[in-house]
Amino acid sequence: MKKLIVLTAIALLFNIYAWAQEEVSDSIGGAPEEQLAPAVNPNIMCEDTCSHIHGIDLSHYQGNVFWQTIGDNTNMAYVYLKATEGGDRIDATFERNIQMAHRHGLKVGSYHFYRPLTDQQRQLKNFMSQCLPDEQDLIPMIDIESTGGLDTDVFCDSLFYFLDLVEEAYRQKPLLYTGRNFYNKHLLGKVDDYKIMIAMYTDQEPVVADDRDITMWQYTGKGRIQGVNGYVDKSRFMGNHHLREIRFKH
Repeated sequence: MKKLIVLTAIALLFNIYAWAQEEVSDSIGGAPEEQLAPAVNPNIMCEDTCSHIHGIDLSHYQGNVFWQTIGDNTNMAYVYLKATEGGDRIDATFERNIQMAHRHGLKVGSYHFYRPLTDQQRQLKNFMSQCLPDEQDLIPMIDIESTGGLDTDVFCDSLFYFLDLVEEAYRQKPLLYTGRNFYNKHLLGKVDDYKIMIAMYTDQEPVVADDRDITMWQYTGKGRIQGVNGYVDKSRFMGNHHLREIRFKH
């Protein structure tokens, strides 16, 4: 009887030991394979995995761009190129960029950086010297980032006069680019007739204070793309908006 009790105790101790070893093995080896998080590939970008239409904007700040690499190896559908700024500044890379972007299959638009204190007629003349209708796939874009120190009402009078000049010259309203905070402070409820691209560098889609429709979202100023050394601005269409909405009407 004593022998049977001893044997039973030994068997019980052996089972407890085996169970403990399995627990230690699990804690060292990690979770079972089916529970492991998939490895993250740092080279895979949002535009590689989502269904939105993505694009970039470029200026002389990006230096020499390798357009064949961009055309062959990215999912960028469009590019906005800086053409001009104020009354006399012309982007040094614009002419080459627009030729090469067309050659390598991107839809191209041109933008002007608006200076509120510079004569609007001079700014229009400067922009039109570079933004030639025959070279445009996309409507002109006006980059609005500064009031020039003007009060909001005076700034808006200046801006709207310029926008009217652009619309008259190109026979279509331009796309407006601005930051969310700038829009909320200076343009709220005043540009409802225009399509807008809002810059906001967060993981959440932008919403402006008047809850108006946003056509496009510039979601990063520090994007990476093959063919461009350094950072690049990336954007995409919001919701069900599509590239055809900003086609240049010839």
